[in-house]
Amino acid sequence: MELTIDFLKDTALCIYDIIHPLIGKKEGANKSHKGAGGDLSMQIDLVAEKTLIDILEQNEIDTLLISEEIGEKYIGSKDKAIENKNILIVDPVDGSNNAVRGIPYCSFSMAYAMGKYVKSIVKAVVVDLSTKDLYWAVKGDGSFFNDKKVHVSNLDIYDNCFIELNFSKKDAFAQIERLGSIIRRFHRIRVLGSTALTLCQIAKGSMEAFINLRESNRLVDVAAGLLILKEAGGCIFSLEGNEINEPLSIDLKFPFIASNKNLSSFLKDELNRKF
Repeated sequence: MELTIDFLKDTALCIYDIIHPLIGKKEGANKSHKGAGGDLSMQIDLVAEKTLIDILEQNEIDTLLISEEIGEKYIGSKDKAIENKNILIVDPVDGSNNAVRGIPYCSFSMAYAMGKYVKSIVKAVVVDLSTKDLYWAVKGDGSFFNDKKVHVSNLDIYDNCFIELNFSKKDAFAQIERLGSIIRRFHRIRVLGSTALTLCQIAKGSMEAFINLRESNRLVDVAAGLLILKEAGGCIFSLEGNEINEPLSIDLKFPFIASNKNLSSFLKDELNRKF
């Protein structure tokens, strides 16, 4: 059975109802074991993931769940999940460090794929855990911010564009120097802390580009935002300028570039000279 976008949206809003009261609270910050995604799990992450699994089991959903904390787990019938090619890729709390400190930039993201590759993602939902704003997309039908259809901005490199940067702390200064010719062309730089939300910001035209050089960037961080951005007319590609279409796996990690269409050629040309 194919999952509907309404089911995904309702599920995301249920997660919001449970997690929003924990934002900025001490109990949400308690640390546990290291999750499958590689980060130390916090209580807020575990509560979100358990809530999701409970919802899936109560609704008798048969799917492979790829989630930051649990890794890969079949929910319901494994045989039916494989037969129907159902895969859910989830980040229970994207921006956990923001969430536990009460910084209002964190999200729950969920992508639904019918197949084994990134291009198989057909539906996606991201809910802002601070505002309850809902970003969603269905492949071929566009992207939406709550009930309003959205599109990337039409700004180009000669306009006042905003960019977000993300790279590891250990080589931050070297990366800034390496990207100097790109950074100088942008009007404002941001470092916000929730990959899914930033891809949604580009999708609705509030920002123009995102350079994420972290080798540890995970599939679960990107999956939902990737479809939402593409359906809003945006672009996402590897540092080499190629389409991202790897097999879906908790182990999949990759740096990437995201932007509106007007900036993609400039970014690809500049990055080709730098990397």
